[in-house]
Amino acid sequence: MAGTAGRPSIYPTLLYADAKAAVKQLTEALGFTELAVYEGEDGLVQHAELVQGNGAVMLGSKGRGGRFDEAMRGAGPVGVYVVVDDVDGHYQRAVDHGVEILMPPTDQDHGSRDYMARDTEGNIWSFGTYAPRIEG
Repeated sequence: MAGTAGRPSIYPTLLYADAKAAVKQLTEALGFTELAVYEGEDGLVQHAELVQGNGAVMLGSKGRGGRFDEAMRGAGPVGVYVVVDDVDGHYQRAVDHGVEILMPPTDQDHGSRDYMARDTEGNIWSFGTYAPRIEG
């Protein structure tokens, strides 16, 4: 992984009808930090980068044009897993912000503690302690 020190090598990428609302929910309710948000003259989010721990997601507005927007047209929701240290605290923050919870914090057979939520546009976000060890 030469040249990637300190940077994730995989970025889930999502498109939203209301990307501004998605950025707000992901930062305020689900603990992401805004790294960058670029808006077009029309006010649509052209590209945003949000970080959580040593991982990141990219997102933007649906209907802004371009090859990726065309390829994603009609695509269903996605699922993203995010590693957090304090599952119960993270869950409570989400609940306090009115996030739709699909599964409360639950101890899994494989040793993880996870909870599952749905964002404003139907994407499924799982937050838990499971962090696979990736050997280089």
